[in-house]
Amino acid sequence: MGARLARMFRNFNVENRALREISKEKPRAAPRHATGAAPPAVSSEAAESVKKRNESLLEHLRSVYVESTDPAAAPETAENAAAANQSERRPLRVSLPGSAFGLLELTDVPKGKLTIAEALKALGSHQHQPRRWTPEKIAQEYSLELKDTKSLVEFFIPFKVEIIPPKTRTAKRIKAS
Repeated sequence: MGARLARMFRNFNVENRALREISKEKPRAAPRHATGAAPPAVSSEAAESVKKRNESLLEHLRSVYVESTDPAAAPETAENAAAANQSERRPLRVSLPGSAFGLLELTDVPKGKLTIAEALKALGSHQHQPRRWTPEKIAQEYSLELKDTKSLVEFFIPFKVEIIPPKTRTAKRIKAS
């Protein structure tokens, strides 16, 4: 019943209301900004002076001389590149057993970087023995910056599993198999 009543009010006098809305005076558009005069036409004298050669300017241009040389760089050979690349890398300290996720096994890591396994090992060592594995020792061991290592130790904590005993003795327990 409610839908019928709503439909009656919605359709009541629709034609008259539509006609009244259509016959209303439309709003006027805002006045346009007055524009200035048309841009001045370029005189033929100015156009000709642009096209004409100016000998004094050409003389100034000829008197300017710029000499540029590249800095002498040592030619980089394959051995030099390999030695430089090797000096920026350090051997891998910790690796996952087997081929993790089917990826290639890493043998070295850039200095200032850690693999996930190394990060977990360093954080776990610090968590279990904080006096022995200080941020300074971790930074030295893994060739990291000290401020990065301090931030790593402060803000990242490896997973810690805690077994919370049940409050009552009669609660169900999972027995070891």
